[in-house]
Amino acid sequence: MSVVNFDKIDHSQPKPSVNFVFDFYAIMLKRMKGIKYKYGQLYYDFEDDGVLFFMTPNQVLSIEFDEVEVPQKPSGWMLLIHPDFIWNTSLAKTIKQYDFFDYTVHEALLLSGKEEQTLNGVINNIQQEYHSNIDKFSK
Repeated sequence: MSVVNFDKIDHSQPKPSVNFVFDFYAIMLKRMKGIKYKYGQLYYDFEDDGVLFFMTPNQVLSIEFDEVEVPQKPSGWMLLIHPDFIWNTSLAKTIKQYDFFDYTVHEALLLSGKEEQTLNGVINNIQQEYHSNIDKFSK
């Protein structure tokens, strides 16, 4: 499990488009103007608001930079979870039942300010936990 903070990524030389294939489950909160996300053959249905979207392993995500509008410095985060992390758990057996991972792939979830604040707190707690010292209960 890992968290990527978008504001810590160097975007000084953006290419017109970039494709990614993750071997992870990904949960992303994005706030970026001038950047379009394409998942499969369709674009995500959001503009510059804070939105949450989900990907399963081996999905292709394309990021396209708007040629007219200069992209703003991105903010948000991406939580990456390797399938082995949940292997042999009840979640591994039921994750396909959760609609948000099986959501129509060009739709994202708009968040209220309070929902975004709550999720940011959870992500901060995850980061603190995995940067802490390993104890006898850690895997």
